[in-house]
Amino acid sequence: MIEKIQKLLEEVARFNQQEEKQIEEFRLKFLSKKGILNDLFADFKNVPSEEKKDVGQALNQLKQAAAEKIEALKNQSKENEVQRNVQDYTKPGLPSPVGARHPINIVKNRIIEIFKRIGFSLSDGPEIEDDWHNFTALNLPDYHPARDMQDTFFVQQNPDVLLRTHTSSVQIRYMENHQPPFRILSPGRVYRNEAISARSHCMFHQIEGLYIDKEVSFADLKQTLQYFTTELFGKSKIRLRPSYFPFTEPSAEVDVYWGLNSETDYRMTKGTGWLEIMGCGMVDPNVLKNVSINPEEYSGFAFGMGIERIALLLYQIDDIRLYFENDLRFLQQFQSER
Repeated sequence: MIEKIQKLLEEVARFNQQEEKQIEEFRLKFLSKKGILNDLFADFKNVPSEEKKDVGQALNQLKQAAAEKIEALKNQSKENEVQRNVQDYTKPGLPSPVGARHPINIVKNRIIEIFKRIGFSLSDGPEIEDDWHNFTALNLPDYHPARDMQDTFFVQQNPDVLLRTHTSSVQIRYMENHQPPFRILSPGRVYRNEAISARSHCMFHQIEGLYIDKEVSFADLKQTLQYFTTELFGKSKIRLRPSYFPFTEPSAEVDVYWGLNSETDYRMTKGTGWLEIMGCGMVDPNVLKNVSINPEEYSGFAFGMGIERIALLLYQIDDIRLYFENDLRFLQQFQSER
C-alpha cells in the first residue's frame, strides 16, 4: 500500500490544472465519499500491525497534500479571474459599430447649409400652437379646410389649440419679436390628419424660409430659388406656376426640370420631365399688418418645402413610411452620407 500511496502523492504533485471543472473533478477523485482516500482508509484495517504506523502517516500525508493542492489551485484560479477582468488600457479599443445620420437630417442639414451661405439664420417654435399663430395671423379665413378637424389634429377647442400644420407659425412668432430686415429658416415637424400611405403621412418635416426687407421683389425670390435648386440638385432649370396660398400674394408652385433619362424619371414626373418641389410667394400685406410691420415700407417673400419629398427625390426612395419605421437595414444605407 505504501507504494500505491507514493504513486498517488506523485500524481497530486503533478496536477496543475486551474479550470474550476477540472479542480472539482480532482477533488471528487481524492476527497469525496467515493474517492480514493476513502477507499484507502477503508482498507487500512487490513494492513499488518507492524506497518500501520507508516501507512497511517502516508495516508494522512496524501490527504493533506490533496487538500492543500485543491486550495492552492482554487486561489490561483480566482487570482487569474481577477486579472482577466482588469481592463488593460494600453490595449487597442474594441471596435464600435458606426452609426448613420437619418436621411431626413442629412437633407435638412444640406438645405440649411445652402441658405446659410446667403445670410439665412435659423428660428424655432413650439409644435403645439394656438389658432392665432397657426391660422389667423397667416390670413387663413374661417372657411379654410385646414381649420376642419378632419384635416388637423386639435388638442382642444375654445380656445383652439392644435398640432401645428406648418412651420409658418414660427415665422409669425419671429416677426412679432423682431424688426426687419431679416432672413430666417424654420425647420421642424408638422402634423396633418391624413391617411398614411406610400406618398403621405400624418407627420412630416418642413423647412420654410422668410425674407423681409425694403424693396424685396419677386425677382429676388426667383433668383434665390434658382440658386437653391442648382446647389441642391445640380439642375438649373426651374419654372414657377401660379398658385394660391392665403399668406402670400402672388403665389407660385416651384418645379425643377428633372429630365426624362430613365424609366424612373418618366414615372416620377408623369412623363413631363418637371417635378414640383415647393411653394412660394410674396408675403401678403395682411400678414405683415398682423405682426405690426408696415407693408408700405417693407415687403418680402416666403417659401416652404417638405423635407421628406426632397429626400425621396435625392435618394429615389419610393415609400415615405420607410423614414419612420426605424428599420436598420434601411438606415444603414446612409452611413457614407454626412
